[in-house]
Amino acid sequence: MPYPAAPDLTADVTTPARPPRRYLPESFAVTDWATIKPYFQELRERPIGSAAELERWLLDRSELESVLSEDLAWRYIRMTCDTQNEQRSADFQYFVSEIEPNVAPHDHALNEKLVASPFAADLDQQRYRIFLRSVRRALEIYRAENIPLKTDISTKQQQYAAVVGAMMVTLDGEEMTLQRAADRLKDTDRARREEAWRAVQERRAQDVQPLDALFTELVGLRHQMALNADFANFRDYMFAALGRFDYTAEDCRAFHRAIQETVVPLIDEIDQQRRRDLGLSELRPWDLDVDVSGKAPLRPFDTGQELLEKTITVFQRLDPFLGDCLTTMREMGHLDLESRKGKAPGGYNYPLDETGVPFIFMNATSSLRDVITMLHEGGHAVHSFLTRRLPMGADKHPPSEVAELASMSMELISMDHWDVFFADEDELRRAKKTHLESVLETFPWVATIDKFQHWIYENPTHSSAHRQAYWQEIFDEFNQRTVSWQGLESYKPWLWQKQLHLYEVPFYYIEYAMAQLGAIAVWRNYRHDPQAGLDAYKRALALGYTATIGEIYEAAGIRFDFSTDYLRSLVDFVRAEMAQL
Repeated sequence: MPYPAAPDLTADVTTPARPPRRYLPESFAVTDWATIKPYFQELRERPIGSAAELERWLLDRSELESVLSEDLAWRYIRMTCDTQNEQRSADFQYFVSEIEPNVAPHDHALNEKLVASPFAADLDQQRYRIFLRSVRRALEIYRAENIPLKTDISTKQQQYAAVVGAMMVTLDGEEMTLQRAADRLKDTDRARREEAWRAVQERRAQDVQPLDALFTELVGLRHQMALNADFANFRDYMFAALGRFDYTAEDCRAFHRAIQETVVPLIDEIDQQRRRDLGLSELRPWDLDVDVSGKAPLRPFDTGQELLEKTITVFQRLDPFLGDCLTTMREMGHLDLESRKGKAPGGYNYPLDETGVPFIFMNATSSLRDVITMLHEGGHAVHSFLTRRLPMGADKHPPSEVAELASMSMELISMDHWDVFFADEDELRRAKKTHLESVLETFPWVATIDKFQHWIYENPTHSSAHRQAYWQEIFDEFNQRTVSWQGLESYKPWLWQKQLHLYEVPFYYIEYAMAQLGAIAVWRNYRHDPQAGLDAYKRALALGYTATIGEIYEAAGIRFDFSTDYLRSLVDFVRAEMAQL
């Protein structure tokens, strides 16, 4: 069938130097399945007569997978940078619909070949233990009938980005993205805040029905995948697919309860104090982001270029290596930072497996939140650099509980250098206090989204009405318990639609709370001994995924523990740091 041309991966970006290929030709480029198939076929048919030959086979396979991964990455990056560009969407969709479904059965066959090899037992079991257990788990859950379902799911996930990316509002005669409109929630004029909040909600309300129908379709497809793989529900399937070897669904539920017991009451206290400081009889949803000092919103930078330059300075102060990571990305053009019409929502750091130099995407609008996002994604980028020379692609992709530790820790350990963004001491204190409050607020929101997902997929045949009702129940359990929603009740049932993870990366969310807990522990160590804390952080990240989550956390000098007592001790540390501000 006709297919879109492969994207020009050198357009608008300097092609970075990459390690020389040992298996694929240097000139190899992904165009269609016919150009890829011979290499998978050769790997499937190659005779293996020793552990050394098996190891060479593994490295060759990894090289092929890395090339494919990076090609897909660029197609995704270019699509999200301009969701209205039909060619870019077609390029991405071609890979998803015509290449990935053909790769999947070959990938499964290679896993079978590896596990069946008599020389697998002769591999260094310490070196390959994490990789091999992941391969065995992939074999357990693989089903050929799920390949077309995954393609269908991917296509529908793309629809979500297109719908949300097209959302715009007009305020004071200016058309703007929802991200830019949300900056007005920091305005000291309460009427302007309310106007912006209502405008955003009204714009989202225009698409609640199609987005709800889209989500219902996704739930059905995901549940069918789970049934095909002999799981009771998609939650259990995803725990296996995400490689959650270190904790269970019940552990997540216990974490939800710990958050409700230790963090939610503290957030209630903070909100009550906010109400008093603002001199209000009641808090409304548009009162939660404004600075209680009555001063204008913090404006740490004006342009995406300034944001990048200042972040590089912060990283250089922490450690020259960290600054060099972002400098390299700048020189290669591996960043797209500013918000604009047609750009997909959110932010990400996308690893580029063959090159080893990632790409940062975000929607900056000159706010403190943008600084945090840049530091967060910069932490992910540093992680990519620290793992880029590990021998196999699989080694470079630790689970999210580790990946988010890299990013969230960077937000906190960089705080001593935020004077780069805030020269005024008062503004610096405001910025730190605001961020630490948001750190605490991470826990209830993550618990809300995670608990919602558990219910959704444990009850896959639920109606839309039941979904909205249960969402409100959980929202009220964890969030804004001292905030009045009188007259705004029609908006609340749909607030979950703004969380792209529910649509695009299901069950990838509880990791944020687990990693946030770990990040606070990293920061506590850093406050005690900056050099030792930073060295342990880098040492842990450099392990990639060659160790268990617990072992990686131990290398960072912290515990992989989300018990009530541990959570309380770290929340108390944050409370004490806030008191000093």
